[in-house]
Amino acid sequence: MPDILSAPLVVEFPFTRSLGPVQSAFLTGLRERIVLGVRTSEGKILVPPVEYDPVTAQEIRELTEVAATGTVTTWAWNPAPRPGQPLDTPFAWVLVRLDGADTALLHVLAATGPEAVRTGMRVRIRWAPERTGAITDIACFEPYDGPVVQPAPHSGEFTDPVHGIVTPARLDYRYTPGRAQGAYISALSEQRIVGERCPSCTKVYVPPRGACPTCGVATAEQIEVGPRGTVTTYCIVNIKAAHTANLDIEVPYVYAHIALDGADLALHARIGGIPYDRVRMGLRVEPVWTEGGRHPDHYRPTGEPDADYDAYKELL
Repeated sequence: MPDILSAPLVVEFPFTRSLGPVQSAFLTGLRERIVLGVRTSEGKILVPPVEYDPVTAQEIRELTEVAATGTVTTWAWNPAPRPGQPLDTPFAWVLVRLDGADTALLHVLAATGPEAVRTGMRVRIRWAPERTGAITDIACFEPYDGPVVQPAPHSGEFTDPVHGIVTPARLDYRYTPGRAQGAYISALSEQRIVGERCPSCTKVYVPPRGACPTCGVATAEQIEVGPRGTVTTYCIVNIKAAHTANLDIEVPYVYAHIALDGADLALHARIGGIPYDRVRMGLRVEPVWTEGGRHPDHYRPTGEPDADYDAYKELL
């Protein structure tokens, strides 16, 4: 049996979103150590607030302040915090219904151990010492046995409100490609591209999936395809990628779907060796491998005449 391939992978990007009036007021309030909810048409107070009534779908804008104290409605213990989580010591994930609210807020509770956490326990917000207008302005919740502090009415209006947030998103995991894609990756190390043929419809899939997505039957027959192919469709990238190994790629550049000769499924790759505004459907291309590269760095024109549309129209 061949060695089983396995490698750590990280998917990471900054998620940027603008805020409407309700979310803007909520996050700006956290910056000012104020928790705001929104009142529905039935009079319920939702925290975190939403912009549309979950029952009637009507737009709701009536903001109201709730207390910084509340009650744990349910919880789960996290004995091994991961990088980037709110606390670096063991903690409890908790749903907390703040006093004055009708829904629960998900956050973390600083506790000495799972024996110190229970449904129904009273807690309060521990505010972050430096606040910017984000959910992390709540550093965590902590146990609390004092009285309920009733908040004063609040208009939801602030000076210098927060209008947008940038949240880092990250997923790190270990990927094992399996038999079919493992063979595909191994062939790439030899500068070959292989797919697998469906025994029923005879289509050749690249990269192979181990089963035909059309017929649902297992595939095993390996077919070497390419190395040349045809651009079926493409897009022009005008935003420079960040936090990747391709920081040296200047924009604009072209990413395309390429139908390799002998394949019945187009794969995507970068097009180089030609001005971006001269890339076109039907362009014949070939792979360019870098020294020690484990996959083609990009595809470049072969100089052949463009492929006829009928030859690739089913692979768009």
